[in-house]
Amino acid sequence: MPRPAIRSPIGISDFRELREGGFAYVDKTMLVDEVLAEAAKVLLVPRPRRFGKTLNLSMLRWYFDRRSDDASPLFEGLAIASSDRARAHFQRHPVIFLSFKDVKATSWEGCLAGVANVLSECYSRHRSLLADGRLDPEDARLFEAVLGRRATQPELVVALKLLSRLLARHHQERVVILIDEYDTPIHAGHGHGYYDEVVAFFRDFLSGGLKDNEHLFKGVLTGILRVARESLFSGLNNIEVYSILREQLATAFGFTEPEVRALTEAAGRPEALDGIRGFYNGYLFGGQAIYNPWSVLSFLNRDDGVFRPYWIETSSNDLVRELLLTGPSGVKVELEALLAGELLERRIDEHIVLRDIASRRDAVWSFLLFSGYLKAVGVRYEDGETFADLTVPNREVAGAFRTMVRVWFENEAGGMEPLQRLLDALLRGEAAVVERALGRMLRADASYFDTAAPEPERFYHGLVVGLLAGLQPRYDVRSNRESGFGRCDVMVLPKTPGQPGVVLELKRVALEDGESIEQAFAAAFEQIRERDYATELRERGATPIHEMVAVFDGKRAWVRVAGDA
Repeated sequence: MPRPAIRSPIGISDFRELREGGFAYVDKTMLVDEVLAEAAKVLLVPRPRRFGKTLNLSMLRWYFDRRSDDASPLFEGLAIASSDRARAHFQRHPVIFLSFKDVKATSWEGCLAGVANVLSECYSRHRSLLADGRLDPEDARLFEAVLGRRATQPELVVALKLLSRLLARHHQERVVILIDEYDTPIHAGHGHGYYDEVVAFFRDFLSGGLKDNEHLFKGVLTGILRVARESLFSGLNNIEVYSILREQLATAFGFTEPEVRALTEAAGRPEALDGIRGFYNGYLFGGQAIYNPWSVLSFLNRDDGVFRPYWIETSSNDLVRELLLTGPSGVKVELEALLAGELLERRIDEHIVLRDIASRRDAVWSFLLFSGYLKAVGVRYEDGETFADLTVPNREVAGAFRTMVRVWFENEAGGMEPLQRLLDALLRGEAAVVERALGRMLRADASYFDTAAPEPERFYHGLVVGLLAGLQPRYDVRSNRESGFGRCDVMVLPKTPGQPGVVLELKRVALEDGESIEQAFAAAFEQIRERDYATELRERGATPIHEMVAVFDGKRAWVRVAGDA
């Protein structure tokens, strides 16, 4: 019997097209009511890419927009139909809708031309204002200049304020301004060297339309990040930011567990829910568990049951890769610890300063959190600052991180084949080969500040865990794993009985302080035996089991395996 199918709206971001096309729709229409209920006049809702921002703004547009044709059929049977507060504003307000998602120019001149195109298309939708002949000469001239892409930069700056005034006067009703992906041009400016120019332009452009604008009813902006107030929003004192850490609007973007369950049942694939949960769940928005909507719909759109990294594949990860592998000292090591299942406690800054992310570790982790590559658990507030324990949200993102780390270690080891020979040597218990490779990597990558930091053990730990990432998925690599009567630093557990396993204990010595390498080895092997770290490996059926110790001092490493000590 053929199973029922759903039409996944992959790539469809227009609410009307989705509804009239009979595509699956996860009902987010109560966002209308939430926007109206909030006291803020302007709402900024930053969310990771592909989490439904454009579709939600399109839905708001079709609900509020004052138009001649009746949009009621689009909302039949949806939750918003029960809201009396929303009903009073249905098709009542003229709407200005702008999307900057495609403004990604490599130069400031190209960016400004892209902005001019977006504004020209917007003005074209309201060209009836020009046609009725009631505009005064200067307004008509400016309107025609924007419409014809002839406007100067100062004229583009006032274009949002001008259009809101003309629409409000024409319709005798205040306007709703919806701006999608407001920060895309700013990201491009950061990457291509015109950050100051693009921030200065958008500061004046947004302030003109959103600050002290008597013609504005509500404004909603979406993007990936909340760009720092001092950079962009210094003139906007009426804006409220609803980040992923806030409870308000927490479930408006992305899918909840009940919503995903309903989708799998509608698709006739309820058995897929556990796998979907592992690969595409794991986000926390305002304390609510959220699934990645793009990956869920992409998975259900295919019938082969293969869990692919759909979200990761939809965009370049070059900036993320650069930040993690060549960014501030220590970031790479901390990533390796995250991949081993550790929590990373960090201060979180919701006001991202893009120019800082290449030099400040806390800025890197804040960027990764708000762009969807990490999740925050145990969020707490101390002395006006936000702290959180960060972790990798799901298997899709973990796979992307492992690939980045593996590429780096392949480069450090001289290529994929030398790295594989190193990993094979580890599984055979060949300590001398492992020792040479660790020493080479320390000399190439470890700075004095890494190994002389207050917690140098974390650096060595992360280096080893990252090196072993290449053993996945055949092996589970665990960090600080409870086994026997204590916690082993690193453990390599086979997923198939009869394969080798490794217990690896790490020790740091300071030779200049009189510590002995031999004493460090003796203490580490005694700890392995007394606490019986190999317990879980025996339970897994690992054979043989190699008990190995690595001792570090600065950029030097020594490795031995039990029996050689």
